Amino acid sequence: MKTMDDGAAARLHLPTQQNLSSRLDQLPRRALGRVTGLLPAQDAQEHSMLLRLLEIGFLPGETVQVVARGGWGGDPIAVRVGQATFALRRQEASMVQVQPLDDATLPAKELA
Repeated sequence: MKTMDDGAAARLHLPTQQNLSSRLDQLPRRALGRVTGLLPAQDAQEHSMLLRLLEIGFLPGETVQVVARGGWGGDPIAVRVGQATFALRRQEASMVQVQPLDDATLPAKELA
């Protein structure tokens, strides 16, 4: 299994202007998106959270889908990344930058 060092995590915090379209917590339910980067950590707690997100698969280029949202506040958010589904707090999901996708932009194997 690959591991990420602190430098690798820091390099993933450089989303470009063209892919700053949305945050994962803003993606509508059932919508698909592609991870474009992670927002920079403001403190040690956020840094640990970002490393966890990287470890569970929220890497640039990965396709994600919001599967469900919790009750009143929409917390937690169930998100599918690859073949796994994770429950993220809204704060965690807000750190993940995504580019919304439509079915026409996905290869056929990702639609299955």
